[in-house]
Amino acid sequence: MTDLRPNPSPNLVRIVAIETSGRMGSVAVGFGPQLLAEKQFTAGMNHAIELMPTLRDLTLAQGWQPRQIQHVYLSIGPGSFTGLRIAVMVARSLAQAIGCLVVAVPALDVLAANAPAEASHLAVILDAKRGQVYAARYRRDESAAADAGGWQCTTGPILTSPEEFVRQSPKPLYVLGEGVDYHRAALRAGVDADEDLIELGRETWIARATAVHQLGWAMAGRGIFADVTSLVPLYIRLPEAQELWNRRHGSSANAL
Repeated sequence: MTDLRPNPSPNLVRIVAIETSGRMGSVAVGFGPQLLAEKQFTAGMNHAIELMPTLRDLTLAQGWQPRQIQHVYLSIGPGSFTGLRIAVMVARSLAQAIGCLVVAVPALDVLAANAPAEASHLAVILDAKRGQVYAARYRRDESAAADAGGWQCTTGPILTSPEEFVRQSPKPLYVLGEGVDYHRAALRAGVDADEDLIELGRETWIARATAVHQLGWAMAGRGIFADVTSLVPLYIRLPEAQELWNRRHGSSANAL
C-alpha cells in the first residue's frame, strides 16, 4: 500500500476511488485533488473478495467513518463484467446509505492515463471476443478542455474490428491494453509499416484507482455526477449469458 497522507484539511472533499474494470483491482482515497493512499488487490479477478475489505482498511487508516465519505468515483466500463457490477453495487449502496455523490469514469480513459508523454495519438484496446475489441482513440491535448493527463478522447469507447480501428487512426499510433495480446496480428494488419504501430509495455495495461481519482475529481469539478437510481455498468455489449437469455426469450436488446 502506498501512503501519501498530507495534513488533512476539513474543507476538502473525502473521496473513495474504485477500479475494478480490469484483472487487477485497486482502491484509492483522497482529499479533493490530493491522493492520500492507494492499495491494489493481491490477486487478479479477486474483486468480489477484496473490494470491501480494501475500502474498509483504507478509510479506517485515514480515521474516516463511512458517513464521512462525500464522493465515490468508480471505473464504469467497459471491462470485467463481474468487477463492474460489484463496483456499481457498492457505489449505489453508499450513495443510498450516506448520500455521497458518485462519478462514473470511463474505464478506457483510466487506462489512457498510463500512456507516456511522447505519445501524440493513442488507442486503448480491450478484448471483446468474437474477433472484436472495445476501443477508444485519443489525441494529446494540453489545453484546459482536455481530460486529466492531457488526453482528449476523439472516438469511443466502441465495439469494433481491431484492424479497421487501427487503419482509420492517425499514425504513428501508440496502443495499450489487454486486447493487444489477443489481436496483435489484426492490429498489425491495419498499418502499412511496423513503425506506425507502437505497442506500450504491459505495465501500462493495468488500470489504477489513482487515475480514477484524478479523472473523477476533474469530472466532479465540471459537475458531472451520475444518477445513482439509473447507474449501470458500461458494457457496450451484454454478457454472453444475457445475450443467450434474450435470444431464447425473443428480446432484441444488444446492450445496456
